[in-house]
Amino acid sequence: MGIPAAHAKILPTMARDELQFVEWLRGRQESHPAVPIGIGDDMAMLQLASNQLLVSSDMLLDGVHFDLRRHTPAQAGRKAIACGLSDCAAMAVRPIAVTVSVAFPEAFSRADAESLYEGIFALASQFDVAVVGGDTTRWRHPLAIDVNVVAEPYEGIKPVKRSGARAGDRLYVTGPLGGSVTSHHLSFTPRVVESRRLASELGERLDAMIDITDGLSLDLWRMCEASGVGATLDEALLQKIIRDEARRLSTTDGRSALDHALSDGEDFELLLAVHGEGDIGSVPLHPVGVVTASGFNIERAGGACEPLEPKGYVH
Repeated sequence: MGIPAAHAKILPTMARDELQFVEWLRGRQESHPAVPIGIGDDMAMLQLASNQLLVSSDMLLDGVHFDLRRHTPAQAGRKAIACGLSDCAAMAVRPIAVTVSVAFPEAFSRADAESLYEGIFALASQFDVAVVGGDTTRWRHPLAIDVNVVAEPYEGIKPVKRSGARAGDRLYVTGPLGGSVTSHHLSFTPRVVESRRLASELGERLDAMIDITDGLSLDLWRMCEASGVGATLDEALLQKIIRDEARRLSTTDGRSALDHALSDGEDFELLLAVHGEGDIGSVPLHPVGVVTASGFNIERAGGACEPLEPKGYVH
């Protein structure tokens, strides 16, 4: 349903553009069983199977989280929603819906705006997530995107917090680390599917989990601080999971490949603390160290144990 012709005639051009864009968004919205009321009203309505609701927000800025001089609006939109879905993966919960608010630069065209939202809708559809609303505006500044995610627990799975790690737990990550700035930070797939399998298969053995957004060493330190424990990373194990892009960067920027893996951030892999012996399930995991009662260290390949400074991206 479009704008009535009689109304369209009396609207200023910019108002017509906004209303037409909202109509375009409504047309792109797919029906979703959890969304009785979607885009078009003052509020959306969600019908959740559980009685628990989880929410998260992420704001991304041009020049900080992406660069529109080199990246497309679709890539920026995809990353914005991927970051929100990664929060759901970090707690092993089901993403249901998102709202997206965008401050467009004055130079942004209608085609640019549609491209941005196509990136959003594509990833949302992949994970059966409804885009239920938000807001749009223009300003004399770079592009800003704010995504709010609504999620609920999976049946029989409690949300996994970062505060449950305990001494003796083994530390694992779900994939390679470092060098994400080259391309991975735009193309990663949030570990939503893997986190559900991990929580289901590991059960009570999964003590804590966090997604690696600001760097392994910094996010591990955050887990330790929340849990009241320490940790020791193993350099020999870390050397096995350094991304090739990190090794290439290290040949030109004066930083070691290991430093890239420890502190680059935007890997969007999961970091887990798991206790007990036995099978670790069907999701490929890579051991990186252990949780200790105190201290924050790295065991070098030669056997020496040194203090580790938590480094990474600080907002």
